Amino acid sequence: MFRRLGLAALVCGLVGAGVFWAVTAPDPLSEADVAGLTGDQAKGEAVFWAAGCASCHMAPGATGEAELVLAGGQVFASPFGNFIAPNISPDPSQGIGGWSLAQFASAVTRGVSPEGQHYFPAFPYGAYNKANLTDIADLKAFMDGLPPSSTPSQPHEVGFPFNIRRNLGGWKFLFLSDDWVMTGDLTEAETRGRYLVEALAHCGECHTPRNPLGGLERDRWMAGGAIPGGKGSFPNITPAKLDWSQDEIVEYLTSGFTPAFDSVGGHMAHVVSNMARLPLEDREAVAAYVKKLPPAE
Repeated sequence: MFRRLGLAALVCGLVGAGVFWAVTAPDPLSEADVAGLTGDQAKGEAVFWAAGCASCHMAPGATGEAELVLAGGQVFASPFGNFIAPNISPDPSQGIGGWSLAQFASAVTRGVSPEGQHYFPAFPYGAYNKANLTDIADLKAFMDGLPPSSTPSQPHEVGFPFNIRRNLGGWKFLFLSDDWVMTGDLTEAETRGRYLVEALAHCGECHTPRNPLGGLERDRWMAGGAIPGGKGSFPNITPAKLDWSQDEIVEYLTSGFTPAFDSVGGHMAHVVSNMARLPLEDREAVAAYVKKLPPAE
């Protein structure tokens, strides 16, 4: 009897291990997925600013043209450890200059490295997974023309068990979705705003609460969230708390001034700087989306 129980336990363990291995396997894009996409550098610039790439990947303290040198090095604290932005400049050795489009798109939209490992979700691929691949190809074309940097990327400061990359496949299985949060009958502007907010600009990554494992609580979308590793919280930007008009939201995303004439600060200053570079109709689309949000406490 004990032998049978032991055998059954062994079989269950092997089946469980097999299921875990299958569920947690990285799922990169193939060359066929991006076949025919060449990328437009001029269009890619708008994608670059909407996605906020420089805000995280420029060197600490960089200003002006130096913000386009994506040498990495900024530290982002979290309950799971410190994540350090890597070098994503076109340097072929220390950056991503040697990546193919399929490898780049897999990193951005699937969170999978060229070596076939999962990236930590501090990289917001959970939002970028809703971006269309044409925009991703355009983004790569623009980034390929930026200044290279030979600064080596620094390792993340994440301890056990969170540093086990394979486990991130389970995290993706539980918490990632490529479905839109806002659904229903949307105007053209609201649809464009949804694409910018939920995909490229990844606004929900900061403004939505997270569960203890770091997954977004989509049922409380944009209701505000704790600042990881810091004090305070990101604000609730649904109508439950934000009573600005659509024009006032557009002005804030353009100049950084609130209706009360306070000025934007912290990391949001980079967001506003990025948004101000986009066409006015894109900022209007973002404002239309925010006004469309259901109230959430």
